[in-house]
Amino acid sequence: MRALVVQHDHVTEPGLVGARLEERGYDLTVVTVVPEHRHRTPDVAFDFPDAGDWDVIVSLGAPWSVYDRTAVGTWIDGELALLRKAHHLGVPVLGVCFGAQALTTALGGHVEASPRPEIGWVEVATDDPSLVVPGPWFQWHFDRCVLPPGAEVVARNEVCVQAFRTDHALGVQFHPEITTAMVRGWIESGGAEQCVRHGVDPGALLARSRAMEPLARTNARRLVDGFLDRMAGPVG
Repeated sequence: MRALVVQHDHVTEPGLVGARLEERGYDLTVVTVVPEHRHRTPDVAFDFPDAGDWDVIVSLGAPWSVYDRTAVGTWIDGELALLRKAHHLGVPVLGVCFGAQALTTALGGHVEASPRPEIGWVEVATDDPSLVVPGPWFQWHFDRCVLPPGAEVVARNEVCVQAFRTDHALGVQFHPEITTAMVRGWIESGGAEQCVRHGVDPGALLARSRAMEPLARTNARRLVDGFLDRMAGPVG
């Protein structure tokens, strides 16, 4: 079984989600859209693979906004086309943060600025704890999804929809893939200034993330298992 992982930048890796997919028997192909030397100018040219070549597609987070064409340029159109075709073909898609926002946009919803950012470990209310446990889940976002027609809300809080599903797709606003190394990478690549601006201590955030590693691993396994069993069918 083949899983395509769309990694938008050099810091945000498949992490705990990728590890669980491999444990479940998937061979991962990771494509990176924006290389490290273009992190500040992410409007690169990129050709996305064909959706029909994969058993599962995962679209990860990114430090940009889906709707910010000045930043991302035209490659977002290729990703939206990939996700739209996957939906048409019934290829299961897991969208994470930016990936969930791209999935929302591809299926006819839209993305807007959140009333406030969320940075850190946040509890969410869930309607389906067998798919999305209450958490806490790691968050780092400034936008939120306005869902497409037919999408079902799975989890939420006072800021935004935290998870939604369709027959073959799951979008989550939080980061189930998160590792301490990833948090450190985000802090070092511009996130420290964002944290301070919004009243978050970067050092405390990193320490909390380190302490949360065991629970984060357990919750990521549960989410990936729920996604595979419910959207892709049991595979082992």
